[in-house]
Amino acid sequence: MKRSPPMPMHPLPRRRLLSCLALATCALLAPAAHAAEAWPAKPIQLVIPYPPGGSADLLGRPLAVQLQQQLGQPVVLEYKPGAGGTLASQYVARARPDGYTVLMVLAAHAINDSLYPKLPYDTRRDFAPVSLVANLPMVVAASSKLPAKNIQELIQAAKANPGKLTFGSAGNGNTGHLAAEYFGSMAGVRMTHVPYKGSAGVVNAMLAGDIDLTFDSISTSMPHIRSGRMHALAVTSPQRSALAPEVATIQEQGIAGFDVTGWYAVIAPAGTPAEATQRLSREIASALRQPALQAQLAAGGYEPVGSTPEALQAHIDKEITRWATVVKSTGARVD
Repeated sequence: MKRSPPMPMHPLPRRRLLSCLALATCALLAPAAHAAEAWPAKPIQLVIPYPPGGSADLLGRPLAVQLQQQLGQPVVLEYKPGAGGTLASQYVARARPDGYTVLMVLAAHAINDSLYPKLPYDTRRDFAPVSLVANLPMVVAASSKLPAKNIQELIQAAKANPGKLTFGSAGNGNTGHLAAEYFGSMAGVRMTHVPYKGSAGVVNAMLAGDIDLTFDSISTSMPHIRSGRMHALAVTSPQRSALAPEVATIQEQGIAGFDVTGWYAVIAPAGTPAEATQRLSREIASALRQPALQAQLAAGGYEPVGSTPEALQAHIDKEITRWATVVKSTGARVD
């Protein structure tokens, strides 16, 4: 028996099928698009490369509070100290680049590029810039056992006792470490470096009289200078600090051209979506304009900045080049 040929498909059901497929595809893509637009949709981890109590912590805490008010998500501080900040940098370089893990870096981040012979990351390629947050002058603070009251007296004491004066820093490669080495090369003196794990350790050693002096962030040393348990010899920036206008700069005291100013910035893993880094950059700038946060930072000597990611990258590139010259000229090294 001969079979009848199949009836041709009516065009209407086919159009309905294609329409359903299109709707299904849109439904699948919508959550992904919504997730990209919804950053931040969960807590943000702000990694601090030094122990609690140091200058990065004193800046990071109030900044995190203000950011979480603006973003509507918790900003959690995670401390990963060690190896001059390189452990924290390695951790963030390997973190998922989704905008939920960011790092507070100091000038040491640029110094480490030339100070450490083999870093487990590339300082330029493995990170995405977010914002320069603040600058912070450093102070040359002397312990109560050191009689020097100014830079020239410090130079005289160091020349009379080559290698015997000790200076502490928050770790090998820390800005304070390189600032002191730089000072020694410019002043023609030799002092012995004693590294600690963070600024809190340096301050405790100073108060105990275990070391003679430190080049430290003004925010951590000034309370003890005010109490009389340390005394300030100079500030390291070209201009005097508003926090201690009575303290002369190193340049004013005879070392022409000396300029070391600490800086703090936020960076993210390379590959972090631009939507996240740009948004966080804008939120940081907004946070730094808030009067309450400005007052908190001014009390610690911080000078708020806020920048675009592009401006921060230019700053880091310039600092890497600058500190490479200092490392080479001073012969500074890590043990």
